[in-house]
Amino acid sequence: MPARRRSATTAKKKTPSRKKWVYLFASGKAEGNAGMRALLGGKGAGLAEMTNAGLPVPPGFTITTEACNAYFAADRKLPAGLWEQTQRALALVEKAAGKTFGDARSPLLVSVRSGAAMSMPGMMDTVLNLGLNEATREGLEKLTKNPRFAWDAYRRFISMFGRIVLGIPGERFEGALEAKKRRTGASTDAELTPQALRELVTEYRGIVKRETKSDFPTEPREQLRLAIEAVFGSWFGRRAVDYRNAFKIRHDLGTAVSVVTMVFGNMGDDSGTGVAFTRDPSTGAKELYGEYLTNAQGEDVVAGIRTPKRISRMREELPKVYAQFEKIAQRLEKHYRDAQDLEFTIEKGKLYMLQTRGAKRTARAAVKIATDMVREGLITRDEALRRVDPAQVEQLLLPRFDEREVEKARAGGRYLTKGLNASPGAATGRAVFDADRAVELKGAKQLVVLVRPETSPDDFHGMVAATGILTARGGSTSHAAVVARGLGLPCVSGAAALDIDLARREMRVGGRVIREGDAISIDGTTGEVFAGELPTILPNFKAERELIELLSWADKRRRLGVWVNADTPEECRLARELGAEGVGLARTEHMFRQAERLPIVQDMIMAEDTEGRKEALAKLLPFQQGDFREMFTAMDGLPVVIRLIDPPLHEFLREYADLDIEIAVDRALGRDGAQLARKERIWKRLEQIEEDNPMLGLRGCRLLLMFPEILEMQIRAILGAAIDVSARGVKAKPEIMMPLVGTMGELDRLQAQVVEVAEAVFKERGKRVPYKFGTMIEIPRACLISDEIATKAEFFSFGTNDLTQTILGISRDDAQKSFLTQYVEKKIMPTDPFQVLDREGVGEMMRISIQKGRKTRPDLKIGICGEHGGDPSSIEFCHQAGLTYVSPSTYRVPVARLAAAQAALSGAGERDR
Repeated sequence: MPARRRSATTAKKKTPSRKKWVYLFASGKAEGNAGMRALLGGKGAGLAEMTNAGLPVPPGFTITTEACNAYFAADRKLPAGLWEQTQRALALVEKAAGKTFGDARSPLLVSVRSGAAMSMPGMMDTVLNLGLNEATREGLEKLTKNPRFAWDAYRRFISMFGRIVLGIPGERFEGALEAKKRRTGASTDAELTPQALRELVTEYRGIVKRETKSDFPTEPREQLRLAIEAVFGSWFGRRAVDYRNAFKIRHDLGTAVSVVTMVFGNMGDDSGTGVAFTRDPSTGAKELYGEYLTNAQGEDVVAGIRTPKRISRMREELPKVYAQFEKIAQRLEKHYRDAQDLEFTIEKGKLYMLQTRGAKRTARAAVKIATDMVREGLITRDEALRRVDPAQVEQLLLPRFDEREVEKARAGGRYLTKGLNASPGAATGRAVFDADRAVELKGAKQLVVLVRPETSPDDFHGMVAATGILTARGGSTSHAAVVARGLGLPCVSGAAALDIDLARREMRVGGRVIREGDAISIDGTTGEVFAGELPTILPNFKAERELIELLSWADKRRRLGVWVNADTPEECRLARELGAEGVGLARTEHMFRQAERLPIVQDMIMAEDTEGRKEALAKLLPFQQGDFREMFTAMDGLPVVIRLIDPPLHEFLREYADLDIEIAVDRALGRDGAQLARKERIWKRLEQIEEDNPMLGLRGCRLLLMFPEILEMQIRAILGAAIDVSARGVKAKPEIMMPLVGTMGELDRLQAQVVEVAEAVFKERGKRVPYKFGTMIEIPRACLISDEIATKAEFFSFGTNDLTQTILGISRDDAQKSFLTQYVEKKIMPTDPFQVLDREGVGEMMRISIQKGRKTRPDLKIGICGEHGGDPSSIEFCHQAGLTYVSPSTYRVPVARLAAAQAALSGAGERDR
């Protein structure tokens, strides 16, 4: 009871909450540090750390991510005590800066910046020059003796505040600015006179009045409060939500808000602003890399409004500042032991640091930086393994344009222009000129290249939907470049020759017109742009020296084996080059679909009796045996798991799906004869084998039991091939796998048939070869009787595609077309269970199977094949559950090698194998 009385009294007196919402950094001391990233966000923690390190940081304070979450929990109201703490912190900033917020004689202006714990470049909002009104603008002019600067700062503030805080479309202000430049003959903002800027301020205030029916807010503290709420609100803006979804960042982290004393890069030629990286974020080269603009503010560089200069030019133009900045960059990289992304402003020749954070980088740069830093002694090998995202390894192995085709395109006049190589990779697609259209066409399964004058954070959803990004303006640190590198998308920025007409949905370059829907190709590695489609070629893994070195460290750390899903000798050879330690799944039905074999398979299906089927299978046997000979040779000394035929028979007759229509037309036209009779015979057979639910029908082991002659042919091909290559000194290690087993009755009969055929082959050939007999686990019942299954099976392989379907009761193809995407978007399901393993359902059933199977056979080899074998999250589960190996698709073998090492580094798992 006393506690309740104190609470009521506290509420009545409006005593500020004891919760600390605000952390100060000023005068070389900060209340926060780098270890408080979750609370202060990356930007706030970086500002605090730089302040404590004695670097030149403008004074300010950071409002915590907890305050952001409390704001939303209170239905978008500032939490108790926050505004009072903000006012006290502002007073301390005033003291440190020697200026007063809202004072006409010595006005303090601030920036209000977003900053989450996880880097989200450009996805949330920032307001600059806050605190300006007519009086403080006049005071700023008198203080600096620079009327142009004061009017420029004011027009920038009204535009940014109007767009971000008041919700006015940015086009309103941009249109007025472009019109003013045309009327005055100015080619850039920097050429506008003080009088032109003054007129622009009046126009901007008129825009605010028309759009909001209210005057522009002029009271600085009201401006500050509104801006803080707007930055909080941007946490759930569309682009921020899209970005978090794309990068799997939680939505409950919240953003911090840093309120920082403004320093000005737009005060003349001895002032400027820029963004730089301590290493090249595209290649990973150890060199200071970035861009800057003189007489500009930060938004000009990041937004790509003006094409900036390379930072190396600053060494010539501002040598003392450059030398200081270079030392700070080196110091920060050494301190954080990682490549840094730095923002800075130069005001009248004085350098200020505004941000340091881990640099977004391409896949190539990530691998090179990690391996280089190991050699430099900055990080350990284990840290290097943790720093490279497995998805980046996959990006490194993406196709690139064929140089011969590029030269043909040049000769054919298809070369359009060259911009900055902002993010590497090759992309071909239909040109689209707005983000919504990109999303629309992606939904229609079309590849698109997003073309914009420059991108803004509002374009993010379209960038995610595109295969590549092309902009006419902006540099290699512009929004388009930074986001593209984070997404692993090719990007060409600053292609100044492009004349983009958004209204007409077209671009002109060199007298040529590219309209929406026309195919274009961009090379983010060279910066070149071509009309039409260019074919790609596969990458050269042997040339990726840093990646090979990194993966060699991964191999020493991982416990999981990494095999491969491969159906051809070519895939086997490539997979072995990529580090595969065996074939975990060879799908024999894929071999059946080759052009010269499919008619034989169809003859087998059409046969009316066993003898007819055997006759067709005898023709197929040499093809199948030849395939296995080549695969065993390619994988000499390594296991090859061969799954016997799995799909239902009608899948080999798909070309006849519309045969009933052809028959009806032939009859209507009075056609007769052998051709019609053949069609009618095929259609009759199709009707006989048609099933309402073929996924759960006559397929897999059921097909082999109903037609044992198919099993016999396949076993003869496998073991015959093994005997053939052994004569040449090749060590074949075949492992024969039964699909879709659900009962011991099935497995007993299958094993007996395999043994019978094997013994016959050995007797006929006069030679024995070792082989293993195992089964896929892809039916829930098989999981529950795995202790019995292990009495016969020497290995298990989880077929998680079918296991997911049968456990969740979902048809993969139907679900992905109809509802599964929306389930994920609406958080009904956290992820697509066919891409990321469902640990609570499918994973738990797998654990039951593993426990039961190894209870019977302690040395039971257990793997996983299918899409989950190449997914890092699913690989982590496989490590924890104690599987022997994972088997991904060919180009995901390196991904799996790294992911398996990261899983081992994150914990020992339940079973070391």
